[in-house]
Amino acid sequence: MTVASADPMTEQRGEEAVIEAGSPGEGADSDYEPIELDAESANTSITSSLYKHSYENGRRYHVYRDGKYPIPNDDIEQNREDMKHAMVLELTNGKLVYAPIGDNPQKVIDLGTGTGIWAIDFADKYPSAQVTGVDLSPIQPSWIPPNLKFLVDDIEDDWVAGSDYDLVYARNIAPVVKDFPKVLKRAYENLKPGGWMETGDFSADVDCDDNTMKPDWPLKVFWDRVQDAMAAFGTEIRIAPRVGQLMEEAGFVNVRKKVFKVPVGTWPLDKTLRLVGLYMRTVTGDFLGAAASRPFRKLGMSEEEIEVFLAGVRKALQTEEVHCYGRYYVWSGQKPEGKGKVVGV
Repeated sequence: MTVASADPMTEQRGEEAVIEAGSPGEGADSDYEPIELDAESANTSITSSLYKHSYENGRRYHVYRDGKYPIPNDDIEQNREDMKHAMVLELTNGKLVYAPIGDNPQKVIDLGTGTGIWAIDFADKYPSAQVTGVDLSPIQPSWIPPNLKFLVDDIEDDWVAGSDYDLVYARNIAPVVKDFPKVLKRAYENLKPGGWMETGDFSADVDCDDNTMKPDWPLKVFWDRVQDAMAAFGTEIRIAPRVGQLMEEAGFVNVRKKVFKVPVGTWPLDKTLRLVGLYMRTVTGDFLGAAASRPFRKLGMSEEEIEVFLAGVRKALQTEEVHCYGRYYVWSGQKPEGKGKVVGV
């Protein structure tokens, strides 16, 4: 397996580099300014009236395949997803994709597009491409680039979104689908020969390089419980490190990996990582309510137990003395030249 080398702007944010901690309160307000970037089947067009939702524990969920995805799709979650997009752009110095797709890709699909923010940015940057965003929830905007369309569909169903793609993109999807190897196989079969698949996923865990985090640190315990809860829903939330192996098993070649450390909080000395850490602390804090709504109840935790536990996690998120971080994995794999679509798969 080939591991891609880091570019100069992101090398210090790679997996092996230790993030240098700054002094508490050292950052100025300007340190938190983002960089400027360029930026008949189960399948249903988003132009239909499929806008029904269900409500549970004060949170809104998609009604299509109700209950399959145990995370809300309400405004809180949509804002969190858009912030994650901004955070990833900071980590990657604005790169939307690492796969070598050239300057004029023709056909691109974004699996699990969510709010559609990546697909919109990609369609704007690559006007040559016809871009399709697919998601269970019809939460995407109506004002979009002319070369972009959205579909409501379950990406674990039979593939009905066409074939011969130059790029199949799937961010934050591997940890929440029940059969990601099948998703990879579907993607492989519907790529054109020489086309690329790329994924981007967070580790759903925290680590530390300087022994400031204890094994029972509330945020670490939180992610352990989320792992147990999501497993009860049939998903593997910590799948990100082994996506490359799954790509190879699906037939992809030239598999490449990039890993970025993602600090939690504003403790890093590096200005960009300090902003990333602010984003990560915010999106993690905003995820606590989503975890409490369905996942933790799946573990049999009472409402009082959840409230007490999450209060400790919120307190932990605000400290700057613990220098913890997660990881963000980007995997790219290519369909070999000369490998066309297998009929009937």
